[in-house]
Amino acid sequence: MIARLAGALLVKTPQSIIIDVGGVGYEVIVPLSTFYGLPETDHRVELLIHTHVRDDALTLFGFRSSLEKNLFLMLISVSGIGPRLAVNVLSGIGPQELLEAIARGDALRLQAIPGVGKKTAERIALELKDRACKALGGMDIPQAPNLKGEERGMVEDALSALVNLGYSAKSAKTAVERASQRAGEMTLEGLIREALRALS
Repeated sequence: MIARLAGALLVKTPQSIIIDVGGVGYEVIVPLSTFYGLPETDHRVELLIHTHVRDDALTLFGFRSSLEKNLFLMLISVSGIGPRLAVNVLSGIGPQELLEAIARGDALRLQAIPGVGKKTAERIALELKDRACKALGGMDIPQAPNLKGEERGMVEDALSALVNLGYSAKSAKTAVERASQRAGEMTLEGLIREALRALS
């Protein structure tokens, strides 16, 4: 099994890259979290590799950090999640934010990742929560708010609004969680206003 590749970056696309190692070009599928940190072509690159073997194919998946690779391995251990979907998850959310969302059991945040449905998000949150908490070193991770129906939709809209205003997803989520606990009558405008106060 190939566990690491180091060589010249020949081709670089968001879907896959090609690394020249001793005259042999290896095609490697990478998540966007890895892609955005790659150098320009013809520069040296070093990636951790997971070799995925099937009867009809041998596919290489590459990662810049051990955290990304460990998250990938955690994701593909969940029933119904293959390596392509795992890469898609890592492309839709930063590795640290993903780890924290899993540790919180925040299926709502996971469901916001393109390609991840409700049942898949719930499986990830349920099956990987303990492992994510352990990976974080037992940190006290605040739990996702227990919201239903219309309130849940308002929280999603408020998060989206704050991110569009330029706040990081992590800061926006913390502010909205605080605001949702304070707000008496839950309205979208009121929730955003309270969250902005928390951010300021």
